[in-house]
Amino acid sequence: MPEIFGDLFTLSGFFTFLMLLLLQAVLGFDNLLYIAIESKRVGDKAPMVRRWGIGLAMLFRVVLLVIIVSLFGLLAEPLFSIAIPKVLDGEFTLQSLVTLIGGGFIIYTAIKEITHLLTVDDFGHSKDGKKKSVTQAILLIVAMNLVFSFDSILSAMAIANVKETVDGVTETRYQVTIMTVAIIASGIAMMLMADYVADFLHRNRMYEVLGLFILFLVGVLLVTEGAHLAHMHIFTFPIDAMSKSSFYLVVGVLVITDIISTNFQKRLWAQREAELRVVREAKGDDH
Repeated sequence: MPEIFGDLFTLSGFFTFLMLLLLQAVLGFDNLLYIAIESKRVGDKAPMVRRWGIGLAMLFRVVLLVIIVSLFGLLAEPLFSIAIPKVLDGEFTLQSLVTLIGGGFIIYTAIKEITHLLTVDDFGHSKDGKKKSVTQAILLIVAMNLVFSFDSILSAMAIANVKETVDGVTETRYQVTIMTVAIIASGIAMMLMADYVADFLHRNRMYEVLGLFILFLVGVLLVTEGAHLAHMHIFTFPIDAMSKSSFYLVVGVLVITDIISTNFQKRLWAQREAELRVVREAKGDDH
């Protein structure tokens, strides 16, 4: 058995792999939601776009993993700083910039789609329903996947590492093989689930609004995290990162509220239809 796979076929390595799969599943939901919403812009070619987008993103995520592990120290090196007294100041790194720009783009996408839903007259044939080319959609999916990758890879590195002592010096060795296998496994799972998520949103259009607001929250999460990494202050107030627990709490409240609201609306519609039926039957008896 090659030495490179040694970590994978140990008991501790297996448990680490399971933890990474769970991590990828939790952090991958927002990515899957973005893929489902973005791919609908290409019409009938959406399934192909999702498969190619996820496949290429999975490949680039493995490359990004190797780069981050190799150049981990450089990610924390400041690229430039901004200092406008009592207005804005911050020290920006590569990681903070990617997170900020990616989060901002996701917020823009969510607001654009929500505005479209509020202004369109015909959901089936909207004048604003501009279709993207297959290449554009795939590139956007790959780019956003890489933005999400920063968070998931850094979280994975905190889990998949071992301490090794060589000549009295303790060093941290990252288990790249286990992380790579976990990325590939989660990518395959996303390929299998992407069509189901897209079909569900297509068949249940009322949940598309919920998905867009969750996507908006993902953007807020990334922007605050990027601002926190850059130690940003706006009008002397520090920008703190939105905690993952707060994010999942808000998402949970949104989901529960939407489910209850939808079921209540269905009951109101059913009651209204029953009342109209009674009125029609009463008018029929009069004649």
